[in-house]
Amino acid sequence: MSDHNHLTLFDYQAKDDSDLILIPGEEVTSSIGVDSIPLHINGIGINRLVEPADCKTVLESLQTNIDRILDAGGLVSINHPNYKWALTPEIISSSTGANMLEVFNGHPMTNTFGTGNKPSAEQIWDAVLTSGQKIFAAATDDAHNYHEFTPNHSNPGRGWLNVRASQLTSDGIIDSLRSGDFYSSTGVVLNEINADKNGISIEIERIPFVEYETTFVGEGGKVLDRCFGSNPEYVLQGEKGYVRATISDSNGFKAWIQPVHI
Repeated sequence: MSDHNHLTLFDYQAKDDSDLILIPGEEVTSSIGVDSIPLHINGIGINRLVEPADCKTVLESLQTNIDRILDAGGLVSINHPNYKWALTPEIISSSTGANMLEVFNGHPMTNTFGTGNKPSAEQIWDAVLTSGQKIFAAATDDAHNYHEFTPNHSNPGRGWLNVRASQLTSDGIIDSLRSGDFYSSTGVVLNEINADKNGISIEIERIPFVEYETTFVGEGGKVLDRCFGSNPEYVLQGEKGYVRATISDSNGFKAWIQPVHI
């Protein structure tokens, strides 16, 4: 659970009947320069409040905030890179230490899908991967509004991570986030993912009368193949860099699996 420049302390675990797992976090929030460029970075599993850095440049502020989160024992997720067009692929690629990058953000003002002359958050991810960084895809709801549900409100439930953890504890979940043992989704459910340097196979949980398309993507955002149905597969054929997959359904929901680095 995170909020802007605020660390929430939890006492729910003191209750014997609590099955809820909450992980402390903070959305480290800076406003850079005379244009007030917004820089929002999640610190996940931090052990103390992280003070935001407002440096001379966006890159310097980004790197300083990443380093401060890491120093506080947290994982780093770079949030909504297209919010007010704050972050470019070049800036993110020049930083080090981030674990995740949001490819989907459910807030209605974060420009997730880009435009003809601005890359989408997913295209930014491909550019960063192509630069050689190993960074995982995150989908979040960025919920701010919990009582009124409309397309113009930032409501919960629009994006999330499905984590495969060895144990249902905060440490177990963080370990899986750190290693990339999760996928991100806005509604598509995956029952199984097998991915290694030989290829990728996926089992999608079918919903009656819903169709599925899986796009396999490689270095430079190049589309390598498209498959239809609930059991897509791709055999690696000497590609360089990485291969990943995006699964889309006929109702507009998506899932993103993490890349195989070659």
